[in-house]
Amino acid sequence: MVLVRLLFIAFVVLSVIYLSLSLYSRSRARDRLEAEWDAGDFDIPRESYVRAGLVEYDGSLRRKLILGVYVVPMSLVCLIIYLVNFA
Repeated sequence: MVLVRLLFIAFVVLSVIYLSLSLYSRSRARDRLEAEWDAGDFDIPRESYVRAGLVEYDGSLRRKLILGVYVVPMSLVCLIIYLVNFA
């Protein structure tokens, strides 16, 4: 029961971290796209350019790497539990 409580609390904390990182990264991507539009000479409106760039960002590797926030800590906890109990 203690393990379930630990995993639940860890999941909640990691979810908050994931959400914060995801929003921060998306905000940085938006700022970068807006700066590119300001520096360049584009024929399309600013919002369309930024929206298209954010759609591309949604499928990027960076967005998928942020999911490591869940994978790495949970894997380490499982490894530590295994090593403590069976090694």
